[in-house]
Amino acid sequence: MTINYPHSALKSLIFSIVLALSSLSSLSSFSQEIPTDEASIAAGKQLFDTNCKTCHRVDSRLIGPPLGGVYDRAPSIEWIQNFVKNSSAVIASGDPYAVNLFNEYNKVLMTSFSSLKNEDILNIMGYIKSEAEKPQTATPDGAAQPAGAGGGAAGAPEYLNLILIGMVIILILLVVILLFMISAIKRFLDQRPLTEEQREVVHSPINVGTITRSRGFIFAVAFIVAALGFKAIINVLFSVGVQLGYAPEQPIAFSHKIHAGQYEIDCKYCHTGVTKGKNATIPSVNICMNCHNQIKSGTNTGENEIAKIVRAYNENKPIEWVRVHNLPDLAYFNHSQHVIVGEVECQTCHGPVQEMDVVRQHSLLTMGWCIDCHRQTEVNARGNAYYDKLMELHGKSGKANMTVEEIGGLECSKCHY
Repeated sequence: MTINYPHSALKSLIFSIVLALSSLSSLSSFSQEIPTDEASIAAGKQLFDTNCKTCHRVDSRLIGPPLGGVYDRAPSIEWIQNFVKNSSAVIASGDPYAVNLFNEYNKVLMTSFSSLKNEDILNIMGYIKSEAEKPQTATPDGAAQPAGAGGGAAGAPEYLNLILIGMVIILILLVVILLFMISAIKRFLDQRPLTEEQREVVHSPINVGTITRSRGFIFAVAFIVAALGFKAIINVLFSVGVQLGYAPEQPIAFSHKIHAGQYEIDCKYCHTGVTKGKNATIPSVNICMNCHNQIKSGTNTGENEIAKIVRAYNENKPIEWVRVHNLPDLAYFNHSQHVIVGEVECQTCHGPVQEMDVVRQHSLLTMGWCIDCHRQTEVNARGNAYYDKLMELHGKSGKANMTVEEIGGLECSKCHY
């Protein structure tokens, strides 16, 4: 049986279908809009630093193209999402834009980020767009060192130096008082009837010989020598186990100055455990090969060093890196608690690693050094309901800021268990 639609009804049906398709298209486009809210941009920045920063910059070319304006250059946002998730599949499909991009950048395949959701990629683009639209301002050549990053010399605490200085000052004052007393006694004896022999004793000349043979001088010298010796012994005892400046030779001449400085690779990209647990973890060969699958040559001796990485990868052998920062077994330290909860920057403890060709121990890492940090560091309790009651009680105490010390940061069992 055949149904014959009137001509006008057929036109209405076609119009309705077109309108419905247009509405769906508009809805899809709306759902793919780049976010502009602060929360999405902040999430995008974290994702960008973790996944993209190794090869891309917003406003300049690195291993890959600059990402500023990519949302306008690429065929569509959906295309960007597909390319990020599996770039090799898009290139293999013969997509002309992807093929041209692949050829322009020396046929270096982009790592596939299949774990990223469409929402994550939109957040990344939101961050890129916010950075690209910021006005360009000149930055100073030198950046200030993060607070708390100072190393200082290993040795006895400052109060021991103050005690020694105080004792020397007291000794000098005693000598001055004794001189005044001697002068006063001489004037008193001059007023008394003395024999010639007694007067010679009172007015006997003071010279180097008489001074060095006197009991007071001998006592003063012995006191100073004993004090300096005690100070030297204390300095030696306080430096036991302190490896300030320790910079061992590594099996591969890896330069943090190039990777973390010049290319601005995020510390968390290689040291993946820093956000998850106690140890920051030493990067595996696989992490190195994420980049060096494509980057086969370096500068100066870099090519030979890259060859060592490739050889270790091909032979399925780990690189035997030498540990730089060592804590005694009796001390417990958790990286994730400091980096995630405390929001402590890596440079606070490890110094300007991005400026080091060879990594060295920058801070003392002693118990006193940690305690000083806990006494000075304020707890960021804003927006954290866990601290609401504690902040209320802290406010009643009349103190302005709540430090780590005041939430149990100096309890012995926190670090020793």
